[in-house]
Parts: sequence; C-alpha cells; structure tokens
Amino acid sequence: MIVSLDWLAEYVALPKSLDELTERLTLTGLNLEGVQQAGDDTGVDLEVTSNRPDCLGHVGVAREIAVLWQKELKVPAPQPKAQGKPVDSLASVTIDAPELCPRYTARVIKGVKIGPSPAWLANRLRTLGIAVINNVVDATNYVMMECGQPLHAFDFAKLKGGKIIVRESRPGEKFTAINHQEYELSAGTCVIADAERAVALAGVMGGADSEVSAGTVDLLIESADFECMSVRATARALNLHSPSSYRFERGVDPEGIDWASRRCCELILELAGGELAEGVLDEGSERPARPEIKLRFEQLPRVLGIDVPPQEVRKILTDLGCEETHECGHCVKAIPPSWRADLTREIDLIEEVARIYGYEQIPEDAGVKMAASTRTRSDRVLERVRGVMFAAGFYEAMTLSAVESAWCEAFRPWTSAAPLAASTPVLRRADRLRQSLVPSLLAARRHNEKLSNPNIELFEVAKVYLPEAGELPRERRVLSATTGRGFLDAKGIIESVVAAVAPAARIAIEAAEFPLLDPARQAVAKLGDQLLGVVGELGDSGRDRFELRSPAAVLELDLELLIEAAELRTTVAPLSPYPPVARDLNIVVDEAVRWSAVEETARVAGGELVEAISYEETYRDEKRLGAGKKSLLFGVQLRSANGTLTNEEADAVRDRIVAALAKSVGGALRA
Repeated sequence: MIVSLDWLAEYVALPKSLDELTERLTLTGLNLEGVQQAGDDTGVDLEVTSNRPDCLGHVGVAREIAVLWQKELKVPAPQPKAQGKPVDSLASVTIDAPELCPRYTARVIKGVKIGPSPAWLANRLRTLGIAVINNVVDATNYVMMECGQPLHAFDFAKLKGGKIIVRESRPGEKFTAINHQEYELSAGTCVIADAERAVALAGVMGGADSEVSAGTVDLLIESADFECMSVRATARALNLHSPSSYRFERGVDPEGIDWASRRCCELILELAGGELAEGVLDEGSERPARPEIKLRFEQLPRVLGIDVPPQEVRKILTDLGCEETHECGHCVKAIPPSWRADLTREIDLIEEVARIYGYEQIPEDAGVKMAASTRTRSDRVLERVRGVMFAAGFYEAMTLSAVESAWCEAFRPWTSAAPLAASTPVLRRADRLRQSLVPSLLAARRHNEKLSNPNIELFEVAKVYLPEAGELPRERRVLSATTGRGFLDAKGIIESVVAAVAPAARIAIEAAEFPLLDPARQAVAKLGDQLLGVVGELGDSGRDRFELRSPAAVLELDLELLIEAAELRTTVAPLSPYPPVARDLNIVVDEAVRWSAVEETARVAGGELVEAISYEETYRDEKRLGAGKKSLLFGVQLRSANGTLTNEEADAVRDRIVAALAKSVGGALRA
C-alpha cells in the first residue's frame, strides 16, 4: 500500500522526520517496504497485513498516526447537494443473493461532462502508481485510496431498464470485463446485472458494456459490501485481480459505505458537474451489533510483563475508536469501531494497548509467567515416527490434499468408495480429495527424477479423506513413503516404525493384490485383525503410469491405529555384560509358509534368551527339497543377563526352536 505524504498531511499533522514516521509505524505493525519520490510528493510503501484492511486507505493510516503522535484527525464530512428527481424514480436496486452481498447502495448523477482530471488529482494517483483515466473514474479511485472502500461508476444510460440486480451468475453465462477480455462464469459467481445481462463482477471488475466513456452523460455510483470469500473465489477462478478485489477480500468498513458514496458524488459534482438525484438506493440486511469486549487490567502484566495505568489503557482504546461502555477498578468494557473487524477478543485489545503504548516500554527481562504445555499422545507418536524416518535417510515432503481423479484410482488401500469432488480445482485437474498419499509422493519422485536428483527418499505424514455415506469424510492420518531401496528395505521401515512406537506389538505380513504393485513383491501388514498398512515395489505398469525411470517401493501406514497401540512410557534396562552366542538354522517348510510366521514362532520358543533373529536367504530346489518346498536360512542371536551361555544351553534353545517350528509350520531342519 503506497501512501502519499502530501495527502496524509491533509488529515493529520505529520512528524517532521520521515525516518521517525516510518520507524514508529513499523514498530506498530505497518512495516516500511520502501520510499520513492514522485515529483514534489513522496510515496511511502507500507506493508499492510491481511487483518488490517482499515489501513488500505489514507484515512486509516492517518488515524494510526493521530493515535501514535496524539494529533487531531481531520476527516472530511461530505454533503453533496442533491437537486434532481428522487433517485427511486430513476433506478432500482434488488439483491437476489443476500449471502453474497450484505449491502448495496446507489446514487444517480445526471448531466456530467467527462474530461481530464485536474493536476492535483492526477498527481496524487500517479504517486500511488494508479493510471489516470478521466475525471469520473479517477474520482472513484481517489475515494478508494482515501478510505479503502472500492466504488464503481456505471454509464447509467447503458443499464437496461435502469435496474441493478445483484444475483448469482447462470451456468455458462459470459461476461466481458473493462479489460475487453471475455470470461465464462461458473454458476454461483456474484454479478451485478441490469434487466438483461451482467454488467460487473461483484467486487472484482466492471464490464465493458457499461463502462464510463467520453460520451457518458449520466452515472450510477455503486458503493457496496460483498462477501469476502465470494470475491476471492471469483478473482482466483478467473485470474482477474484488482485493487477492488484486494480490499473486498479482506473486508470493508460496513459503516463507511455511505460516506464513500457521498464523498465520491461530491468530487464528481466538483470535477464533472451534473445534478445529483435526491436520496440514495440502500438495500441489504442490518448488520448484527458489534460485540462488547471486556479487558481485565490484571491481564496486562500477566501477558505483557508490565503494568499499564488503567487511565492510559482507556485512552488508548478510545483513541483507536472503541466505544467505552463500562469502567471500574479492575476492568474496562468497550465496543470496537466498525473498521476494526479484527478486534473480537480480550487478547486483541491487549495487543492494541501494547503496540500503542510501545513495545519498547517492555523491558527485555520482564517477567511473564509461563505454563508448561503438554504434548498430546498424537504429537509424541508423530515425533517418534518422524525420528525413525529421518534416521533412515528420508526427507519429509508436503503435497496437496486435492489430486487428480486418476490418482485416486491408481492406489486406494483404505476404501473402494468414489473420492469426494471439490467444486473448484486447486490445480489443473486436481479436484478430488486424496484417499492415499502414495500417488502424490510418486509424482514428487517423478519430478525429482527429471531433475536428475540421485537420492529420492521421501515420506509424508498427512491426512487422507475417506467418504462416509451421508456424512462428512472420515479423516485418517497416515504415514506414506517412497524409496529406491526395494521391497525388503521398505518392509524394514514399517517394522522399525512399529518397534519405535509400540515395541510389544507384533505385526503379521499377509498377501496383497494391488494393481499398482509387483504381484510378487507386495504385502499388507496387520495389527491383530486390523489393516495397519501396505508395502510393495511398483510393477512395470505402475512405473509406466507415473513415468518413473528407476525402480521404486512404497509403503503406507495407518497412524491412527498405531497411536492407539503406542507405548509411550520410556523404559530402561541394563545392557548385559556377557557376550552373545549365535546359532544358524536352515529350516525346510512349505512354499506357502511366510517368514513372519517362522520368525514369531522362533522368538516365542527361544524365550527371553533370544536377542535378535535375522533373515538370511531363501533357497529353492525341487530335486533336493521336494516340490512345493523352500529352505529358510536365518540366524538367532542369544544372550543372557546372568552369565555367559554355554554351547549346551545355546543348543537347547536351538532345539526348542526347531521343535516349535515342526509343530506350528511343519518345518524340518535341513540335513
């Protein structure tokens, strides 16, 4: 937001030093972006945060200066002289979409003469970087930059039937803006229409069919309030942003609408002549009363660390425009001004007191009582999960919640229901709420491959959205990852995550059938009888689908299930000072027997002496082992906390394991 120093000086006495002005404004929230000279004037570029739309006009900035330097604020009181017919005999306003337009006002001026703006007006607009058009359009821009309320002037003769109708656009309706580009409007777009067609996009831009030109004689001046999200959605959907949409997206002062209309008419009568019709067309619903906020004086030292005198607190709030309704020894109650929609809570008033009183008044060693926060169970589990992934060499990714429809069909381990559709795509074709993170990570992998990144190890912790009939979607937090290290490494990641979060939990690995994955190298992990996750390598068709050049494996875990099973109490056990003893086993089992069953049986049979079990390899040979048989080679590491194990003790454990395998999975020690 660029402001003119000469213009500001009309409303408030400025400090003599520009540095003093910009430094104090920066300390109170209007950060200095730059200073530029424009002829005899100086333009100061201030950063205005989205919660302060009241400072998107010179009056708002002047109001801040008046409070900070205790100066008088001088705001014009426009009283344009009306001489024409009653305005309701010339035009009408109808609001058919009250949820998109809370209020709409219109005034009519007849007999204007379009021409160039005077030098003082043109120079001020040029200081702000605004193009100079003609005396009428420049007057609307001038008032917008004065108070922050956008306005629009229609050529009244071009409005069919003299009607203004605020409505939603019709499906497929086309609109030509003043930039002479034609746009096709989606249903639900808020438009300003006459009796026949749309003549403006509400809050965004006027139309070419009704714009003010050299031949314009009669005007209709619009000053209105449009719903913020509607304006933002229209501007984004059409990629059509303007100074008006910038302000409406952040909200305008509902009680400043009529002031802006009167001010604009006053300027037009001065610059272009004409006759103002009597009265104003003012349609819309009444705004709810502004809330009363209570500020307890005892909260100031608790939050700020210093005491602020109650009289000073009351003065600051009053200077900012708050209406005091109650004051006693321990609190003050006030109603915020209409232009400060961001003031809704006690802490908001405390922040206002702090920034006006001066942050420099708060010593660096001011004591502010702190209360220790408690992390939730979910936070503690996610910290462990991320720790495992970082330790395994993965980088955390962040992808969009909306994806292409084809991506949902590519991989859907949690539901077979059709994905939920968004009314407006986040990106091109991205209009479905994701049901898995895997497709998004594979797209990120493809992007990294195209950039020739050699190490593409990515994971993400985020939510997926699973449809429920007649209900809001069920949101599940999942962990997903993609790696180039293969199926066994990806399976090991799952085991490591489970071991870090729920050490006592035992997961079962079972067969899976996902078209995206290689049929021979995929599986599901179960915790009890519930699906915990999926792991597998992409098959050739899966790599082709995501245009991947190199092999890739993926995994996805249901973190909500893991959070329920988590063991968060940290336990410590002394390390055994005695050496381990290892035994290798080569067990022949049926082809259908899974390694997970062999490992679990060996761990239970070995008891507390089993420290680790490590898979080595699988061997198949019909001649030596028989048809439908395979040999599993694995190692068992034993250790006792009470002494060094003898060979006899180690052999006894091995024999128990072999016997248990023979009983549970029909395994036999290979000769």
